[in-house]
Amino acid sequence: MAERIHPVILCGGSGTRLWPRSRKALPKPFLPLLGPLTLFQQGLDRTSDAQLFAPATVVAGKAHVAVIESQLGEAGEAALIVEPAARNTAPAIALAAHRLPSDAVMLVCPSDHYIADQEAFLSGVAKAAALAREGYLVAFGITPTRPETGYGYIECGDALGSGQRVARFVEKPDAERARAFLDSGDFVWNGGIFAFRAGDYLDELARHRPDMAAAVHAAVAAGRAVGQRFHPDAAAFAGITGESIDFAVMENTDRAAVVAADMGWSDIGDWSALMAARGVDDAGNALAGRADITGGSGVMVESDGPRVSVVGLSNIIVVVDGDEVLVTARDAAQDVGKLPGAISQ
Repeated sequence: MAERIHPVILCGGSGTRLWPRSRKALPKPFLPLLGPLTLFQQGLDRTSDAQLFAPATVVAGKAHVAVIESQLGEAGEAALIVEPAARNTAPAIALAAHRLPSDAVMLVCPSDHYIADQEAFLSGVAKAAALAREGYLVAFGITPTRPETGYGYIECGDALGSGQRVARFVEKPDAERARAFLDSGDFVWNGGIFAFRAGDYLDELARHRPDMAAAVHAAVAAGRAVGQRFHPDAAAFAGITGESIDFAVMENTDRAAVVAADMGWSDIGDWSALMAARGVDDAGNALAGRADITGGSGVMVESDGPRVSVVGLSNIIVVVDGDEVLVTARDAAQDVGKLPGAISQ
């Protein structure tokens, strides 16, 4: 029997594009947006099989330690690494890698993504873990269903065991290129989920970002453990220039692989994405809270109290949260995070 896989749950970001429901004090991962569990709790739950997974390691900023600990529930044995500062995903993952055995297979998952098909997820994990044990750094590719311009893409190369080599990573394309990617069948969305051995990741980080690797090592070496919490040294960590795992490691390594997984994935990146994940009624609308819709379709309403009435309008989103009201066209939902309220709250 193979050694258990070590889930690493990254709790970064502020979820501004889901404002006003998501706010700095209680951002997207810690909200029950799809069912009774929060997205963070769903992430813990899908890696809770003790035969397959070791206890999770959660990496988060100190502002959210209290809410994380309140939501851990039966996953209370999870380790918590408290980042001294936000420095993006590459150093956050390195912190977790330093706290695990070098041969441990890490499954790195964002805390705010949604996965509808657990069986397909576990199948993808098994394939990715097999490649990781051979020394590859594996990205999860999501089978595209539309010419999406809001996601990064991975071009799949030659067959490689249970997956494929990565031919290249591609940043968010324009509509024409996204359509060409979809039509070719050679591209998948970059799902932001990764698997690799802890030592392999640290080796590649040191190879491609030696200054970052050295700073993380110093922060861990001078850090302190308090129960299940680990606090890296703030002074050493502060000198790191923030960078994502994609830019720092995955786009540079010659050991990159990809496993395609059709698992009902969504990054819940904005209100329109949340609407798609929830599904719509027979009239094409998605309603939560008190709402009346007449003569319109493609309408999403989320209200925590006041009645919302929409007449003769289509493809809009209305959110009422406390004393804040958001009204946006569905195709403008990506811009919600630019609003003054989203930035300040």
